[in-house]
Amino acid sequence: MKSVMQCLGVQRSRSQGHSRELYLQEQSLKVAALNGQRLGLQDDKDLQALLKGGQLLKVKSNSWRRERFYKLQEDCKTIWQESRKVMRTPESQLFSIEDIQEVRMGHRTEGLEKFARDVPEDRCFSIVFKDQRNTLDLIAPSPADAQHWVLGLRKIIHHSGSMDQRQKLQHWIHSCLRKADKNKDNKMSFKEVQNFLKELNIQVDDSYARKIFRECDHSQTDSLEDEEIETFYKMLTQRKEIDRIFEEAAGSEEALSVDQLVAFLQHQQQEEAAGPALALSLIERYEPSETAKAQRQMTKDGFLMYLLSADGSAFNLAHRRVYQDMGQPLSHYLVSSSHNTYLLEDQLTGPSSTEAYIRWGPAGAGIVHKAEAGLA
Repeated sequence: MKSVMQCLGVQRSRSQGHSRELYLQEQSLKVAALNGQRLGLQDDKDLQALLKGGQLLKVKSNSWRRERFYKLQEDCKTIWQESRKVMRTPESQLFSIEDIQEVRMGHRTEGLEKFARDVPEDRCFSIVFKDQRNTLDLIAPSPADAQHWVLGLRKIIHHSGSMDQRQKLQHWIHSCLRKADKNKDNKMSFKEVQNFLKELNIQVDDSYARKIFRECDHSQTDSLEDEEIETFYKMLTQRKEIDRIFEEAAGSEEALSVDQLVAFLQHQQQEEAAGPALALSLIERYEPSETAKAQRQMTKDGFLMYLLSADGSAFNLAHRRVYQDMGQPLSHYLVSSSHNTYLLEDQLTGPSSTEAYIRWGPAGAGIVHKAEAGLA
């Protein structure tokens, strides 16, 4: 009898474990579908292929080709890559799509040009990163698989760049929520909220966080979900200085008129092109309320989205390209140098010499030397 009971207990445990696994898979699919929808890629075949994941050959040299599993995470912004390194960490197996410079099809990197000439180009592709990381050279099992990866990654990069500030905020919040939601029920207890705040690197007093938590828990379930989480985040990170700037610009009104926005662009932002045309284009681009758009107004939410955007940046966007007159003789310019300028070879063991500076002499260039603390 005892043996039968033990057997039934094991079966019940396995059944519960299987049900739990199916539930988590279902929740994972829902999250992935929601993030795909935010990107405007719902039901996209390339995105679905990346979410499913697959085996790819990683290429490093003529003698080093290894099969590894790659998969797009449910946040639709992170790639998980299999690693067999002994000292690997969970973070080392992930890379963000935001860090990708471009995705190249075929033998279009030095690695694939050298080490994969025996493989058809339509199966080869490379992921080039923005930082100093090594390019990831990969071989897919078939041309169709390679196309899924190349087109899928390019679509995500493109659509992520075209998301408005509200969509980016929602996407980011839900990505952090996913990490903090330990039991994967898409709800957040206060303990999970504390993990959520750590994930966002927000330092806050527990009693204050608990107070806001209760205010946002409209359903009285002692947990937050969906819009309640976004409201909680906004209340916790409210910027009083932005509220003050908006109130100064809008006066007693709850939204900025076109004239008020033009005045703000002229006097505060020092925009050379400030005028009704620019103001209307900003309202169209950043105002989330369709009602406010129709009334040619910008609410506080739209104002915040504008300030957080490239258009609201203190950096002059025109200066992303060379904007100075570069057609003058070299002697008309100053060359910025540092403590590395006098190095003739490598930084650690190479010789140092003023010859490196003298090389600029015949051209008549002036030199401005940048001294760094403890180094020069």
